[in-house]
Amino acid sequence: MNNETQQAKPPARRFNWLIHFFGWGSLLTFPFLFTGREPEATVTLERYMGFVIVLGSYVAAFYANYLYLVRKYLFTRQPVRYLLTNVLLFAVLTLAVHFLLEMFFSVTEGRPFSRPTPGVWVIVRFFIIEILIYSFVITISIAYKMTQSWYIAQAERKELERSRSEAELKNLKSQLNPHFLFNTLNNIYSLIDISPAKAQEVVHELSRLLRYVLYDSTQPVVTIGRDMDFIRNYVELMRIRLPGHVSVRTLLTYSSPDIPVAPLLFIALVENAFKHGVSNGRPSFILIEINASGGAIDCRICNSCFPKSESDKSGSGIGLSNLRRRLDLLYPGAYTFTCGREGDEYRCELKLRPVGLPGPVMHEPVAPGDSGTTSR
Repeated sequence: MNNETQQAKPPARRFNWLIHFFGWGSLLTFPFLFTGREPEATVTLERYMGFVIVLGSYVAAFYANYLYLVRKYLFTRQPVRYLLTNVLLFAVLTLAVHFLLEMFFSVTEGRPFSRPTPGVWVIVRFFIIEILIYSFVITISIAYKMTQSWYIAQAERKELERSRSEAELKNLKSQLNPHFLFNTLNNIYSLIDISPAKAQEVVHELSRLLRYVLYDSTQPVVTIGRDMDFIRNYVELMRIRLPGHVSVRTLLTYSSPDIPVAPLLFIALVENAFKHGVSNGRPSFILIEINASGGAIDCRICNSCFPKSESDKSGSGIGLSNLRRRLDLLYPGAYTFTCGREGDEYRCELKLRPVGLPGPVMHEPVAPGDSGTTSR
């Protein structure tokens, strides 16, 4: 478990024992709730101490089960041993109560305590009542222990699922980083022959993108302004090697640059558009629109469709499947994602509804004026 879970345990444990304290404390007041003017209804010290001794036997039975017997025998599926142990415990506690009462009244009255021998029916009725009360106390102990164990198991299960999700997200990011780098290095490689000077400039731009990928994207969330700035720089990097008949338009807008979003969600769609939307000899286009407002984010990407052959391994083909899995983990039930071919075009649309995420890692906001429409 993480530190937060460990820190949450002591307060929860204190609250649990506080319930025990007030529960048994309220039972100690019962004799005073039924007092009257008649002598037999008056609470005397002797009568109250007798009540405390009997109540103490119930407390002992409760905690013997709560702290040990339920876990030792019931949770390990040994009901016969559990029943026999409680029968023995009942006998021991009954004898202990009898001897304590004998000793207490002998001391308070200054002489050996004696009382008339009860009849058989009185003895049978006494044991029936005691067994019923004891059984009720044990039932409460079992129910309380099982309820507490269920809550603990649920908390541990949620913690395990959270840890597993975090590990899976880290694994997905570790796939995404080399995926992004692989595509970008392909562009620089093709640019070296065309313009070595331009290739040097692109390497500098790449260092800025890698800074985001390697450092900023390791946070649970980033600001939408920073993420859009990354998309804009990536598009400009890709634009360098495009022929003149390819039109690239971007429209990146947001109501506030500090809207939180999981990092690197949109880059897979943008990469996919450049991979399948550009032809070396035919007119091509790519349209990228991302709008963030009120915590909701809408991303729409449309491009001409020129599917790559099976022999083309650029991009390794993990982008979209990686994206779907990350969305399932980060935005369960709070997103819609559709993509597919429509005629000669390929369209992708991703909508994120407002959802509670960890607080974003705040950066210097990107000026809204940097967003807009550009074309080639």
